[in-house]
Amino acid sequence: MLEKWIRAAKVYFDRRMLKMVLLGFSSGFPYLLVFGTFNLWLKDAGVSLAAIGLFSLAKAPYSMKWIWSPIVDRVQLPLFGKLGRRRGWALFSQLLLFFALLGMSITNPTLNPWHMAVFAFLTVVASATQDIVLDAYRIESFNNREQGAGVAVFVLGYRIGTIFSGAGALFLAAVMSWEDVYKIMTLGAVVGMVTILLSKEPKKLKEKSAKKKKENLWKRGVLFLKNALYGPLADFMARPHWLLILLFVFLYKMSDAYIAPMAYPFYDDMGFSKIEIASVIKVYGIIATIAGTLLGGLVVSRFGIIKSLLWCGVLQGLSNLVFVWQAEVGHNIYALMVTISVENISGGLSTAAFVAYLSSLCNVAYTATQYALLSSFMSLARDVFAATSGFVVTAVSWSAFFTLTSLMSVPALLILLFLVRHRSMGGALDFVGHARVNEVADTIGENRD
Repeated sequence: MLEKWIRAAKVYFDRRMLKMVLLGFSSGFPYLLVFGTFNLWLKDAGVSLAAIGLFSLAKAPYSMKWIWSPIVDRVQLPLFGKLGRRRGWALFSQLLLFFALLGMSITNPTLNPWHMAVFAFLTVVASATQDIVLDAYRIESFNNREQGAGVAVFVLGYRIGTIFSGAGALFLAAVMSWEDVYKIMTLGAVVGMVTILLSKEPKKLKEKSAKKKKENLWKRGVLFLKNALYGPLADFMARPHWLLILLFVFLYKMSDAYIAPMAYPFYDDMGFSKIEIASVIKVYGIIATIAGTLLGGLVVSRFGIIKSLLWCGVLQGLSNLVFVWQAEVGHNIYALMVTISVENISGGLSTAAFVAYLSSLCNVAYTATQYALLSSFMSLARDVFAATSGFVVTAVSWSAFFTLTSLMSVPALLILLFLVRHRSMGGALDFVGHARVNEVADTIGENRD
């Protein structure tokens, strides 16, 4: 048993993992520079709360990136394309990110709010484009057995990036101007550029490109429209029970997503101070999330995607019940540490399994487009349905609310059992093989009986 775990853990010592940490950092650091950290700069500059709220519209491209993902997926950029399609788009987006952040750093948000809004918008466009291409690059760099570990180290780098632009930026802002802080933040884009320049184009993409034939301009245009727009959707819809797969994608993280908007109000109601929340959630909590994600990658590598989805999904749902306990205990910093540990570790485990599954669903011919579509559909749970959580809390107690969110994990698990029984998990089947799926299905059947 121990030898199997050791063999599974060896994937973390692959040289590709260091590259994924650095690319994850490059993907993660921009977000707070147009969100939390940026809002604090605007507040310090004397910008009104109403205007700060309007600035949040600049983040819209993050949820709309599926619109231009087919272009990133299929078009090879002039000049930059000499590096390869993925590396070319990555370097282009990172250069745009660098100069957009530099533009923010030389703009006074009070005197030139429109200029700042434009630079913030360009930062988000560049960041979202980088996310599209780096997700595709990550997926194409690993086989399905390695996807969980690849996700884990990428998320590790992402979290380090948010610490850099979150806590790191705040510490710097205490001793220098915000303009100088943002100049330093541009170094995050340099990390990504250096990593991409020292990397190679994914082997899967090379093999796909080598099979392409030269066509005339008209035929290439027709093929682009077919492959970029129709192809990804038709390919996905050809899978058995594809609507159920989409419903599963929407529901799997629902129990976590639904409590997210109410987490900070809950901590405040329990009497925790802002310093206590920052210390436990922002520092200790991130460490717990990283630990859970790394462990999740190991679990996926050891047991495969399907079993990991099942058991991590069960744990994810049960973990919400620890908030019921926290509601009964009230203001107790040690209890909060336990609550955050259980919640973030289980969340990290389920995230690693889930993202590995989404990655396995993507056809290498449409990696960027399909992953952007799937991840955007997944975000609906967080950005749309979870918006109703405040109404539920108002109507019931905190304990009842968290019990309800725990039950929200059940529909996704039932769909998972159905899909496994009918051999309709999609890309994950390519990973585990039919014999392995039969074994998993029989095991689940025994447990259900």
